[in-house]
Amino acid sequence: MAGPRVVLVGPMGSGKTTVGRALAALWQVEVRDTDADIETSQGRTISDIFVESGEEHFRTLERAAVATALAEHDGVLSLGGGAVLDAGTREALQGRQVVFLQVGLAEAVKRVGLGTSRPLLLGNVRARVKALLDERTPIYASVATMVVETDSRAPAEIAAEIDRRIKET
Repeated sequence: MAGPRVVLVGPMGSGKTTVGRALAALWQVEVRDTDADIETSQGRTISDIFVESGEEHFRTLERAAVATALAEHDGVLSLGGGAVLDAGTREALQGRQVVFLQVGLAEAVKRVGLGTSRPLLLGNVRARVKALLDERTPIYASVATMVVETDSRAPAEIAAEIDRRIKET
């Protein structure tokens, strides 16, 4: 199956973008982030898209961005935290190497920060992160071919583990 060498999924704060860069550097391939694709194509931030056009519009853009990236990109692909909520996206991930970057609540809150501009975290950040983790963790696990714990670990260490485990399969 053509497409990305690996797809990284997980909640905000799990390190998808940072680990994606480290893994791409290790493999000497390109890294692509669907959130960045959306921001570039729309000329505005994810936050602005949520505020100005709503979550439903963003999810439509996200679904299209993921489908395009899966078809075009052959390096490391990082998906936005909510991309796997879409049934079509979950189906498109079948048969691919999908790594779930797992992060605990305390670490996720620390990484995203309490003064965050993330639209899904308006209000009580810790409570919102917990709710998102509770809702989405089973979905991430269901699409993953590998789960990698990221708490208290450097991106290079996580990338090295992914590389080693893929080579072992």
